[in-house]
Amino acid sequence: MSTRTAHVMYVQTPEFASHAERIVEVTDATSRLNVLPFSDSEGRAELLSVVFGGRLPESVTIYPPFFTEYGLNTTFGENVFVNQGCTFMDKGGIHIGNGVMIAPKVSLITGGHPLSLAERREYLSFAPIVIEDDVWIGAAAVITQGVTIGAGAVVAAGTVVTRDVPARTLVGGVPARVLKTID
Repeated sequence: MSTRTAHVMYVQTPEFASHAERIVEVTDATSRLNVLPFSDSEGRAELLSVVFGGRLPESVTIYPPFFTEYGLNTTFGENVFVNQGCTFMDKGGIHIGNGVMIAPKVSLITGGHPLSLAERREYLSFAPIVIEDDVWIGAAAVITQGVTIGAGAVVAAGTVVTRDVPARTLVGGVPARVLKTID
């Protein structure tokens, strides 16, 4: 996690109470989204606008089921494709660049808890995820808080990314490691 951009929230505050209220609103909207007939593209667009706080660019496609807890801290570039079963925990902020392809069951997780047992239930920590242009994230990959995926990179299926990924590289494994450079 990049500590320079981390934010910590104590759970016994008005800020957390507001966050919890938003979770209820977004969970309600995504639960309705996830049972719509696939052909109801207008209903899907309407519910996604509730989740993300406004209409998405026309060139952004998100296939349900889709899960998120906050929604307001995700931004999308143009020509983004998000396949089925993805989870975006975005309180820390998720920026998705142009031409990004996200395979089924990818998890983008911007939050966490302190390691210390005494503090684990008392605090939440958040740091942004940045996915630069033309990235392809393979099925069931997990991207953790504070990570940047460089332009043109590929994250192999099942990879767990805990550190920044250089541009134009293929990464794979748990934890992710560079497997090769992409021409």
